[in-house]
Amino acid sequence: MEKKKLKLSISGSSKKTFNSIEQAKNQSKNSVVIGRKTGKGPRKHSNFKQNKTQINFKQEIKVNTKPFITNNQQPKSDFEKRRLAEQRATKRLKGETNIKEIKNKSVTKKRDIKLTLSRALSEDDIGTRSRSLASLRRAKLKENREQNKQSFREDVKPIKREINIPKIITIRELANRMAEQSTNIIKHLLGIGLTVTINHSIDEDTAEYLVKEFGHTPIKEKRAEDFIKLNEKKEIKNLEERPPIVTVMGHVDHGKTSVLDVLRKSNVIEGEFGGITQHIGAYQILSNNKKITFIDTPGHAAFTEMRARGSRLTDIVILVVAADDGVKPQTIESIKHAKAAKVPIVVAINKCDLPEADPNKVKNQLLEYELIAEELSGDTLMVEISTKTGMNIDKLIDAIILQSELLDLNTDYDCQSKGIVLESKIDIGRGPIVNVIITSGTLKKGDFFVSGLKWGKVRAIVNDQGNNLNEAKPSTPVEILGINGAAKSGDDFFVLTSEKEAKSLCDTRIQEFKEGKNPISITKQEFAFKENQSEELNIIIKSDVHGSAEAIKTAISQIKHDEVQPKIILSDIGMITETDVNLAKASDAILIAFNVKPTKEAKKSAEQEKIQISNFNIIYEVLDFIKNKMSGLLTPDVEEKVIGSAEILEIFKVSKVGKVAGSKVIDGEITQDSNARVVRDGTIVFNGKINSIFREKNQTKQVSAGLECGITLKDFNDFQKKDIIEVYNSKTLERTIQ
Repeated sequence: MEKKKLKLSISGSSKKTFNSIEQAKNQSKNSVVIGRKTGKGPRKHSNFKQNKTQINFKQEIKVNTKPFITNNQQPKSDFEKRRLAEQRATKRLKGETNIKEIKNKSVTKKRDIKLTLSRALSEDDIGTRSRSLASLRRAKLKENREQNKQSFREDVKPIKREINIPKIITIRELANRMAEQSTNIIKHLLGIGLTVTINHSIDEDTAEYLVKEFGHTPIKEKRAEDFIKLNEKKEIKNLEERPPIVTVMGHVDHGKTSVLDVLRKSNVIEGEFGGITQHIGAYQILSNNKKITFIDTPGHAAFTEMRARGSRLTDIVILVVAADDGVKPQTIESIKHAKAAKVPIVVAINKCDLPEADPNKVKNQLLEYELIAEELSGDTLMVEISTKTGMNIDKLIDAIILQSELLDLNTDYDCQSKGIVLESKIDIGRGPIVNVIITSGTLKKGDFFVSGLKWGKVRAIVNDQGNNLNEAKPSTPVEILGINGAAKSGDDFFVLTSEKEAKSLCDTRIQEFKEGKNPISITKQEFAFKENQSEELNIIIKSDVHGSAEAIKTAISQIKHDEVQPKIILSDIGMITETDVNLAKASDAILIAFNVKPTKEAKKSAEQEKIQISNFNIIYEVLDFIKNKMSGLLTPDVEEKVIGSAEILEIFKVSKVGKVAGSKVIDGEITQDSNARVVRDGTIVFNGKINSIFREKNQTKQVSAGLECGITLKDFNDFQKKDIIEVYNSKTLERTIQ
């Protein structure tokens, strides 16, 4: 039976039908005949949408041509026949379709020439498939982009920038300004031995070095201090004479405050706890129609910084020396501060009314420190006074006025006001208050000012007499209300033209302060981690004024010990609040209140949390309290005394007892329930107590030297021959910090 021949049908815009194999041969060399095996029906095909190429593949393919067969070799298997036929059909269909689309000027969709499902499946075996036009187009576009990038890289040169460098800057900020990756900067610093992160701060010199290394130009930024110096360089006009600023210095209890009492005709001593001045006081007097500003400084050793601050501010120093006591340590220290500040010294020899007073002895002692009296052919004014009787107080004032005339003290009254902060405190009713001595210019109500990291607007000016003023002239000590926080003692004080300028300068200072904490430098690198083997005593200090808190902080920091260190976690002014109590609880710190009281909430919270608030009025007591607390953290000394030793000769096993060390007492005596240790070859293998002692099968409490006995120890039975059992007594000795 002759096989029925099938025809290959192509549907699309240019459709052709081949009725016979011969006709197909005449049309194309690559024609194929698709036949059907006997006994099998035709395969049903899905109906595709119109205008799409449709190819019907049967189960058997007969190849009538030989375009891909070389060397006259016929394919043997059906699989090979099918593969070759499909290859030829695919190529022919693509070629013919494109040609006919051009001839007929009709457009065929890409889907019309795509392979069918069977073709796609057969590609796994064939392993070849031509890329689509879209794929080729995408590849071409990608190639063009890569070429453009390469050419761009070759053409672009590194950009050199001008980088503003502040005094302190973080790695992150420096990288942003240079438009460089922070990791590159960190790697560079790591190469020179500095380990940093992006949040570390570096100093100005290190930043300048990095900017140059990365090919940029460094420019140093103008800082707050530069702005201040610029204002100070302004032309000075309208110079007028100003009152002298006189600082009273000397040893504790030599009569410094008493001198001021006489001059002011007041009693300041009654306001000082313990009879000592614990913060700087400033007063102004009028004598012979001339104003003189006096500054009283503490004499205690803890107030060194306050005395130094007073000497830097002053024009003249009055050195008070007791005639009956002579030159003392704080007297010497005051002389050094005055000479360092390069200010003249007027010596007031006090207590000359006492029978044991010896002014000549004082004058001879001062010769050692290059203070020579006028009667000894020197240039130092010395006045013998008595604050109790008022003797020669007028001569002391005359000496001050004479010295001020020699100095020719003049200043500009019309410029922007400047001064120095003496003290600061927080008043419950009035808020933060700052004590200032005006050094130049005239301070007026409504002026905007900056002091340290704080700023404000002058709301009120109060003098030392408690009177409100509309303005304060140079050399005048005043209290100023209107600052936004407590300033630090020794901070500068200067007036600016506007609120915006004051806020901006204050913000700049705060930023510089934050960035300036522990900056990393090339010349000096701080270790980030340091092994701390000593105990720490956490301390919280609250004081009435900043100067006292500063003095206590300085005095505590001077307490040194190898095993325990004081650590001040907070030093501030004002009343003790509930926040301070919570901080003390969280940090296990002691609370010290110096001339302040806790609030009701703080007192209640302290009682609930069992936190002790220690109140003090005198700095001596604070230091003694701290030393006692630190002494409690010291490990006590243990003193040992060996009272006897025995050598193990034999080891016995006794029922209900265990191992017994048959020993001979070689020194001292062995007593029951004493401390004992087992020494083997010079090494202690056990430390405990003696359990029992046997002598001739009888238990005893004591065995003397030269006798033999059996010894058992608590929780130890690993005896060996020739072990030494040492018996000793221990005594615990408490340690203190002096």
